[in-house]
Amino acid sequence: MNENSKKVLSFPSRVPAKADYQRVKASYSVGEIKQLFGLSERTIRRWTEQGIIQGTPGTNNELSYDFQALTQFRRVRELRAQGQTIRQIEAELQGQLHLFRGAERGRVSRLLTPFEEALLLHEQGDVKAAESYQEAINDGDNVAEAYCNLGIINLELAQLGKALDNFTLALKHEPRHVEAHYNLGNLYYDAGELSLARLHYEAASQIESGFSLVYFNLALVYHRIGDLASALSALERYKQLAPDDEEIEAVDQLLKVMLESRSPRR
Repeated sequence: MNENSKKVLSFPSRVPAKADYQRVKASYSVGEIKQLFGLSERTIRRWTEQGIIQGTPGTNNELSYDFQALTQFRRVRELRAQGQTIRQIEAELQGQLHLFRGAERGRVSRLLTPFEEALLLHEQGDVKAAESYQEAINDGDNVAEAYCNLGIINLELAQLGKALDNFTLALKHEPRHVEAHYNLGNLYYDAGELSLARLHYEAASQIESGFSLVYFNLALVYHRIGDLASALSALERYKQLAPDDEEIEAVDQLLKVMLESRSPRR
């Protein structure tokens, strides 16, 4: 995959996957949080307004969320997996907020961890980012995230074998790491290893059922292995999660072609 890949409407020929590889970032927009965690924009903004999750206003007053906020959203994912409702999760987050404020009272600032320093270097395109991620791994600081981002760096260097090892090591340290599963799915999809791509895409969708991008890619895999019913289901799910996709008409056309190919010929 590359940044210039576009949907191809001559389905079922080879179609580029929906998105590029995912790394853990230093900051996320509201749209990216919505896309990754399947939360409504209204909920995200309400939690920010209430101070439950910290967001930083940027250009045009658009909010962004740092890695610390990302860890809170991951906690939300865990609680949802346990069957808690949004209201129950909100109550727990508010309780954690009070504890955090009590612990932080009197502190002026804190130093960045090695992983957070690596994130900033990576955002700046600094080649020292890889070294800093390795330092974070050695220190036991967000090891899975560090391996995941090392994998992205090695992909950019066309070191596919190293990238594969990095993503695999991320999962060794955190078997439910969504980005690592998704990236392995992409890596195997690009290599034509569809059964392995399916395995990791399905794992990502089971861990985070609201992660919209994975469903588009799952639809491609299912179609290529001849499972048309699952392809249709995955693409419909993607459409539900990403109704504001600028290319939604292209998604509708893919659905139409899938349905037509499924209908018995007379």
